[in-house]
Amino acid sequence: MALDRELAMFEHFELPDFANVAAVRQWLKSLSDQAPPLDGALSSGIGITERQIPGPANTPPLRIRIYRPADSGPAPVLLYFHSGSFLMGGLDTDHVSCLNYARMAQTMIISVDYRLAPEHRFPAGVEDCYAAFVWAANNAATLGIDSARMAVGGSSAGGTLAAAVAIMTRDRHGPPPLLQLLIYPALDDRMTSRSVNSVGRQYVDTRAVIGHMWRHYLGGSGIADSPYAAPSRVTDLTALAPAYIEACELDPLRDEAVDYAMRLLQGGVSTELHVIAGAVHGFEMAASATVTRWAFRNRSAAVRRAFGISADL
Repeated sequence: MALDRELAMFEHFELPDFANVAAVRQWLKSLSDQAPPLDGALSSGIGITERQIPGPANTPPLRIRIYRPADSGPAPVLLYFHSGSFLMGGLDTDHVSCLNYARMAQTMIISVDYRLAPEHRFPAGVEDCYAAFVWAANNAATLGIDSARMAVGGSSAGGTLAAAVAIMTRDRHGPPPLLQLLIYPALDDRMTSRSVNSVGRQYVDTRAVIGHMWRHYLGGSGIADSPYAAPSRVTDLTALAPAYIEACELDPLRDEAVDYAMRLLQGGVSTELHVIAGAVHGFEMAASATVTRWAFRNRSAAVRRAFGISADL
């Protein structure tokens, strides 16, 4: 398995010690500070606003960022949950991704600033995300949302949260999403897959990083006691929203995403799975790479199909 030649930046990508939360957060800030200026064309025609909304009962308000393409009439919406191993990041983390989805999918995006571990361990983050999804459905008329066309999505830890929210909407009889967009999600705290023990140790996501992530998120030994924490533990995957799942060939999380896709299919859930050759976890940091541009086109096309929008980009 060879790294895509346009992703050479990941050959010597240095990660901090994920046991040290402060160091990890500072590392992400440094990456953000070094990022090139945003191309103004990307945000052209996209209205961006921020506001606070109610969180779950007896919790602080949540911050959200709304990306609204120029349009008339009620719009479909994708509730998007950012990456960051459950312990870092915020509304700026996946800002470029949200702009891409808003522009390419011609869809409103609501990005959610959920609470982070270890200060706020499971179930804080996923309950925040579920609360935001229900709030958006309940306030659809005011927000200009077509409540019949809603979806959830996210990358990495955000993909985990999106998968869990899709399950919670079924179990709690909440508003049904039309799609769950799961981009290289972390789904199984047991860490027993072949890929998590053998793949990609020299690249972005390593087994040690994943282990620290689960311990920060879950506390103690990092073992889930709820399927909403680690969706692979869910025994019944029937009657869920259709799924678009993306995995990376050189990502230790690869096999659990593939296994989850197969189980969804076996449960009768319409599922589209892509395993991207030569890609690593977080490959979108190479924004100009062919594989990155291909991935955003395909993800956006999946969102458009789910919402009944022409898939031509």
